Amino acid sequence: MTNSYLLDPLVFLVQTLFGLYTAVVALRFLLQWVRADFYNPISQFVVKITSPVLRPLRRFIPGYGGLDLAALLLVWLLIAVEYGLIAMIAGLDRSPLGAFGWAIPGVVELFINIFLFSVLIRVILSWVNPDPYNPAVALLDRITDPVMRPAQRLIRPIGGIDLSPMLVMIGLVLLNMLLIPPLQWLVRSPF
Repeated sequence: MTNSYLLDPLVFLVQTLFGLYTAVVALRFLLQWVRADFYNPISQFVVKITSPVLRPLRRFIPGYGGLDLAALLLVWLLIAVEYGLIAMIAGLDRSPLGAFGWAIPGVVELFINIFLFSVLIRVILSWVNPDPYNPAVALLDRITDPVMRPAQRLIRPIGGIDLSPMLVMIGLVLLNMLLIPPLQWLVRSPF
């Protein structure tokens, strides 16, 4: 009982700290991919928080085609370290080096979840009719546009109600359900 008593809070702490920073780095990758306004205050926060770690990585890993490959690699490394630490804390009888493979489904799932929650927040904000010049609204629109535009072309608003976010969210949840388990099986992930 004592072991579990201390183990669960420690795992929670590792997941929270690594999860928050990894999400910010993933957001940095997405902001560059969608060509977001980097003068946006939220973008500036993301850049300032991630630059100290990304700057040295960029010396060895150049970008390609407008993609920040250093940020993508950092996301993968952070998830791998998180999984390795959790495996050590939990006493799993697996090699900590396996965490580098286990992290691959984690990276894919993180990006799917970022899109899913961004669309959900965009929907909730649309109910309160926010200021379109609000930095958060502009950034959310920019991040979700790659997944929303195709759905909006497929489903036009019906009676003034836009059902395309529902299609996108269903699609993202299905993608998560169909893609992550086979990836986890391939890398023999305990997570």
